[in-house]
Amino acid sequence: MPRPTPLVIGHRGSPGYRPEHTRSSYDLALAMGVDAVEPDLVMTKDGVIVVRHENEISGTTDVAFHPEFADRKTTKNIDGHDLTGWFTEDFTWDELSTLKSRERLPNIRQNSATFDGQQGILRLSDLLELVERASLEQGRRIGVVLEIKHATYFESIGMAHADLLPAELRAAGWDQGKLPIWIESFEQTVLTQLRDSGIKANYIYLLEHKGTAFDLVTQMGDRAIGYAAQFSPRGLDRLANEVDGISVDKRVILAPDRLGRSAGPSSVVSDAHARGLQVFTWTVRPENQFLIRQFRSSSDKAAFGHYEAEWAIVRDSGVDGVFVDHADLGVAFFRR
Repeated sequence: MPRPTPLVIGHRGSPGYRPEHTRSSYDLALAMGVDAVEPDLVMTKDGVIVVRHENEISGTTDVAFHPEFADRKTTKNIDGHDLTGWFTEDFTWDELSTLKSRERLPNIRQNSATFDGQQGILRLSDLLELVERASLEQGRRIGVVLEIKHATYFESIGMAHADLLPAELRAAGWDQGKLPIWIESFEQTVLTQLRDSGIKANYIYLLEHKGTAFDLVTQMGDRAIGYAAQFSPRGLDRLANEVDGISVDKRVILAPDRLGRSAGPSSVVSDAHARGLQVFTWTVRPENQFLIRQFRSSSDKAAFGHYEAEWAIVRDSGVDGVFVDHADLGVAFFRR
């Protein structure tokens, strides 16, 4: 029996073609037929949820070119790492709305970089309106995969996602299944808090191929278990009672050896399915920069490699959803 087609999720819209998290990036992904789009959620000083990859925005906006904000540049410790730049939580929404978006990877995505300076920042409420409108116009149910960024950090400064996100979703009428919602985070604590709030969604735990979740480090210090232990069979036994699914780095599925070769999909998807868990994976991209060594076509990082061969391993694992940067390529391949 053929496996079901995985959900194709527009990762930050369609950032292979437009600067990520911009209106045109999302419009393009929706027009290209994705099943859902994935915004990353951070917050402003006045409690507005905005759509940005990180709360540090020097790499994705023109904030450095605004002299009126020069004194906002600072250094903060975010999830155990010192970062210097400008942070969303130091701006009101009115201030952030004066900024323009920029391509985060201009050396890899030069065409996308030609759109620098043309579009502003979106709020979560803006994004939900775009998805709802596209669903009506296209006559299909399009969902959102909401990624909670730096939950422990934001809670430590009095801006808890678990307080602000339910209020936003209720205000938009999205709290009881109007359209599909998945809520994901690299920190399970916030997923539990949001589930307890009564928001109707699928709760997905994001897992790196290595490292440890920051909420666990904060709570347990050196005793915190790593991500790898959590997607082991024993770890999945626990998660099956606590979340609806997991979302793993594609390396967990590809399991490349030290020479960058994959012998085929690992057992993580079948292990999770056996325990009733959904499995997503991130992020499939066609450029050599992002492919494991086996599937690179040249040393040109921006050139497309043999991406379909890598994506076939991901597809054949039986995964339930894939995050893609090039929405048209993802839809064409995974619905083939």
